[in-house]
Amino acid sequence: MKERKADTTRVERLALLTEAWAALASTLDLSEGLRRVCRILTRRLGDWCVVDLLREPGRLDRVSVVHRTPEVLPPGRYEGRLPPVPEDAVGPLPRVLRGAGPLLLTDIPPPSQAIDPLHARQLELFHQLEARSAIVSPLRARREVLGALTVSRTDPCHPFTEEDVPLVEDLVRGLAIQVDNARLHQETQHIAERFQRALLPALPEIGHLQMAARYAPSRTTAQVGGDWYDCFVLPEGDTVLVIGDVTGHDLQAAVAMSALRHMLRGIAVDRQEPPGDVLRRLDMANHTLYQNATATCIYALIKGEEQGPWWLEHASAGHLPPLLTTREGDTRYLEGGGGGLLLGMHPELPRPTGRDPLPAHSTLLLFTDGLIERHGESLSHGQTRLRQHTAALARAPLDVFCDELVGGLVTDGTDDIALLALRPIP
Repeated sequence: MKERKADTTRVERLALLTEAWAALASTLDLSEGLRRVCRILTRRLGDWCVVDLLREPGRLDRVSVVHRTPEVLPPGRYEGRLPPVPEDAVGPLPRVLRGAGPLLLTDIPPPSQAIDPLHARQLELFHQLEARSAIVSPLRARREVLGALTVSRTDPCHPFTEEDVPLVEDLVRGLAIQVDNARLHQETQHIAERFQRALLPALPEIGHLQMAARYAPSRTTAQVGGDWYDCFVLPEGDTVLVIGDVTGHDLQAAVAMSALRHMLRGIAVDRQEPPGDVLRRLDMANHTLYQNATATCIYALIKGEEQGPWWLEHASAGHLPPLLTTREGDTRYLEGGGGGLLLGMHPELPRPTGRDPLPAHSTLLLFTDGLIERHGESLSHGQTRLRQHTAALARAPLDVFCDELVGGLVTDGTDDIALLALRPIP
């Protein structure tokens, strides 16, 4: 019987470890993953659970506080920035953050006996959540302490004992590795986003043309992507609008995107030709220098005097057409530039140039497919949904127009998004 009971205990512990590790691995959001872990621990091991993470030396954030009975936790009361970690403190949390532990606490003093502000916060938490015993364990990975996990019981008749410490130690060891991986992912994603944004230009200031642009990176990948927009003024006074998307989500795509953007600028300024001719020359240059790179692109010119009328001349290389929304809310896609083949497919192919009027106070929108694509849905449904949104926002300020599109249309965030909007004002 004893052997059978021991086997059952081992199976239960293994199941707990597996479930907790899977919970953290189920999301790229580190804070949400840790909350899921704490919920599991409060169901199967303790009555409440806390995770504190070191953001930088001496700075400690309480990122998760979960109780078996959620009603006893006022929302957000216990989470947030904690007092600095003293270098010479002897309290259990600082000791664990310096590498000690896991520590078993069975004789928890009252808050009045706190020796520093951090110790006071910890004892107040123990007191307010009625802890009778607790285990505080370091989250350690690659010889670095990333934070601490505290799990507590409130029943004085069923406290934690030394027998529970190895289980918590095994649990936290696996969690620490995943926490380290998640933090590295977030850091890489942040660096990638900064790199991507550094490649995007500031919009020129043109009195009679209001402009706004947005770029939103994918939330599901730490890699840079190939979406880009551009806007500049040619020597003869025409305003250039560009939007494009290089195939791929990696550093090579970002490099190709940057190269295309700069090549297009040089070609556009060197010979101020119709957009179809400019795209054809860009395709030839791209084929010569980056033979394996493919991309979609729209190159457009805004022509007209300050008081109007205005015209849009545009050509497309496999990109979704621009969307024009009048002040009255009428919408139509400008197909005159032709869809054409992607850049990198057939560089000698002639590309047509479309020409469309731009009414005063209308809104021209260039965008990449991440704005409208949804898994399992055709692009035509996404295009229709975009028309409905722009019609409703036809009179909104241009910044609001762009923000509402990104906020209202983007759901899963699995792709990068770039959009460029322009509104002529006489």
